[in-house]
Amino acid sequence: MQEAINLMNTMGVERKAFLFIIDFAMKNPLIFHADNIPHDILFEINGFGNADKDNFISNKDFYMHKTPVDFQTYKTAFDNVISHLKYGNSYLVNLTQPTVLDCNLSLKEIFYQSNAKYKLCFKDEFVVFSPEIFVKINDYLISSYPMKGTIDASIPDAENQILNDKKETAEHYTIVDLIRNDLSMVSKNVKVEKFRYIDHLHTSNKHLLQVSSEISGDLPHDFHQHLGDIIFKLLPAGSISGAPKKKTLEIIAQSENYERGYYTGVFGYFDGNNLDSGVMIRFIEKSNQTMVYKSGGGITVNSIAEMEYQELTDKVYVPFARNY
Repeated sequence: MQEAINLMNTMGVERKAFLFIIDFAMKNPLIFHADNIPHDILFEINGFGNADKDNFISNKDFYMHKTPVDFQTYKTAFDNVISHLKYGNSYLVNLTQPTVLDCNLSLKEIFYQSNAKYKLCFKDEFVVFSPEIFVKINDYLISSYPMKGTIDASIPDAENQILNDKKETAEHYTIVDLIRNDLSMVSKNVKVEKFRYIDHLHTSNKHLLQVSSEISGDLPHDFHQHLGDIIFKLLPAGSISGAPKKKTLEIIAQSENYERGYYTGVFGYFDGNNLDSGVMIRFIEKSNQTMVYKSGGGITVNSIAEMEYQELTDKVYVPFARNY
């Protein structure tokens, strides 16, 4: 980790463009100079990247069948989280689980045909198509946009339901407060620019509504010299861990029965002046020729296991650019 921090700081001082990919546990961070990104690592960040869509067209009919962990397995992890919440060890825990996929597309095909702000295909190991910004840095302003709260748009009065749900509102307040505190460690004049607005996410078989907020702060004029310090000080992202972070990470490790790996880590690009990065949610990993989709959601003391399990399975989707 310290090597990655030092390298990012050095490239920031030299104003060299680079791609960074950091796993959830921050044990295997990867930094690539813009001119030395391996050919089997494809990325696209808000339309910018190294992918050549014109050279990759697939006419396959899409097929995906998902087999999530059974409800009782999920509930065992959920109950452990709830016990910690009731003891006051945490206020919010992001609980995730794996879902086995039967899918007829390759990771590369999914990368090219999905539609998302942040896309990454890492060799033949995993693919990301994330809607969630981690941080953006533009003209000395650092901004974060945590997403908390998801609902099926087909539900009657869905927008009002999600915006007026007491559990979802409390969860969102907690994350906004956490991100605001995180940004205050690296910037000044931190403020909430927009609170609880709706993002629309179109998937292969659903239209989802997701609630986001925007928080920003002013960076010092020498921030380029400290890019690595800034990014790693903010990790792991609050929206996919919880609050308070240190204890909540212990609860996650105790409750989840698998390794997240690069799932819920972050990746991004520094162009020599500004930086854009995303949280690695909406994530499919390939292991021994089996595809596994990792997903989850925030748990509070008022959470209901059945509803959280449904949210976990609802998030198993691919946002295709064309309809199937």
